[in-house]
Amino acid sequence: MPRLPFEQLPDSARIRVFAGDRPLAPREADRLLAVTDTFLDQWAAHGVALRGSAQLLYDRFLVVAVDEAAAGVSGCSIDALTRQLKGLETELGVSLLDHGPVLFRDGKSIARVTRREFEDLVSKGRVSPDTCVFDTTVRTLADVRSGRWEGPARLAWHGRAFFEA
Repeated sequence: MPRLPFEQLPDSARIRVFAGDRPLAPREADRLLAVTDTFLDQWAAHGVALRGSAQLLYDRFLVVAVDEAAAGVSGCSIDALTRQLKGLETELGVSLLDHGPVLFRDGKSIARVTRREFEDLVSKGRVSPDTCVFDTTVRTLADVRSGRWEGPARLAWHGRAFFEA
């Protein structure tokens, strides 16, 4: 089954957010989306086609969504997506699969630091519970559409990890 336009997927669609270690140039973004779309056109779990879509936000966050009402993703189907993105990492020279770093708004730009570096920024008062962070652990498309994936650290896992005593 071919992929669906992102807007047609239900709020309940499961998502995975892949955060690049840098913003992609327009040609890189086009390549990432073209290869991802081609992959999604044939994506299946245990022989059942998956209905999904992908969108690139802020030239940095690849959001892959799948409507599990039609068919659920499997470990093998996620592994296939990961292999596809691993190849793109090499081709484009960008990290997409490292989920360890913290991404947050630093003025008008998006910063990406290790968790230890973020903790250091907290101790120095350079970031606060009100700092806008990107929660790449969100699970549904509703989280992205409602803005829950981008907001104050205190409302995301970052609040529990870095600001609770």
